[in-house]
Amino acid sequence: MAASGAETAQQQIDEIEALSSIYGEDWCVVDEDEKIYCIKISDSLDQPKWTLCLQVILPPGYPAAEPPIYQLNAPWLRGQDYMELANSLEEIYVQNLGESILYLWVEKIREVLIEKAQSSDPEPDIKKTSEEVDEDDGDDFLLDYQPIQEDPIKMLNYITSESQEDEELPSIHHGNPITDRRSTFQAHLAPVVTPRQVKTVLEKLYENKKIASATHNIYAYRIYCEDKQTFLQDCEDDGETAAGGRLLHLMQILNVHNVLVVVSRWYGGILLGPDRFKHINNCARNVLVEYNYVHSVEESSKQAGKSKKIRKDNKKRTEH
Repeated sequence: MAASGAETAQQQIDEIEALSSIYGEDWCVVDEDEKIYCIKISDSLDQPKWTLCLQVILPPGYPAAEPPIYQLNAPWLRGQDYMELANSLEEIYVQNLGESILYLWVEKIREVLIEKAQSSDPEPDIKKTSEEVDEDDGDDFLLDYQPIQEDPIKMLNYITSESQEDEELPSIHHGNPITDRRSTFQAHLAPVVTPRQVKTVLEKLYENKKIASATHNIYAYRIYCEDKQTFLQDCEDDGETAAGGRLLHLMQILNVHNVLVVVSRWYGGILLGPDRFKHINNCARNVLVEYNYVHSVEESSKQAGKSKKIRKDNKKRTEH
C-alpha cells in the first residue's frame, strides 16, 4: 500500500533529523521551505584531500514514489567522473525503491573519494575567498557553480561588446530586507533577455550608493536562448565564497529563466555562519515568488523530476 502524504512527510523529517545527527556540521540546510539540503563529504575527517558537496531537494513524493533531485558539486568533478558517480547513485535508488537513500548516497560518494585519495590522482586546488572563512571555517564549502571566466563582469563586457545597440533598461524590483544580528540582506530582481541587459541593470544598481556600499552584491542570472534551446547563465560571489553558485542552483531548481537576481548583504560585524546562505536564498526565493517567477513548490519539483526522467530516457535510447 502506497504511503500517505503524512507518512511520506514524516519519513522525510525522520531522515533529515538522522542525517543532521550523523553528519553534524557537514550537514547544511540551504532552504528549509523548499526542502533543499547539502552534505559536505570528504575522504578523511582529519586531513581531507578530496571534498564534494551533495545538494538535494526532496520532492513531495520522496521516498515512496519520487527520487531526490540532486546535484554533485565540486570544481574537479567533470565529464566521465561525474557520469560514473551519477550512475552509481541512480543504481542505488533503483535497488532501494521506496526507501530513504540519502545515507547510502553519502557513503557511496565517500567511498569514491577515498578511492581517489588512495590513487595517484593529483589533489584538487581549491581556494577560499570569503571574509568569514578564517573565523568560520567549514561553512564555505559549497562549490555549486564555477564560471569559465574568472571575472563575470569582464565576460559580460566581452559578450556585449559585439552589440553596441542601446537596449531599454528593464524594470528593477526590490524585495523586503531580512535583518539578522545586524547583518541585512535584500534582493533585487530584473527581467533580462540579453547579457547586455544584465550589465545595464548591474550598472544601474551600483549607481545607488547604498547598494554600491554593500559588503557583497551576489548575483545570478538565467537567460533562455530559444534559437539554440540552451540557457545562458552565470553567477558572481562578490567575495562571499560559493554564494553565487548556491543562488544560481536555487534558480535552476526553481526552473526560472530570463531573470537576474542580485542579493545585497551589509555585514554587521557578527559572523552568521551558514545562516547567511539561508538568508541569501530566502531573499531570492521571496522576490521570485512576489513577482510570479515561482508559482509553487510542487510545480517546481515536478518540473525538475520531469527533466531528470527525460535525461534518463535519452540515455536508455542511446544504449540500445
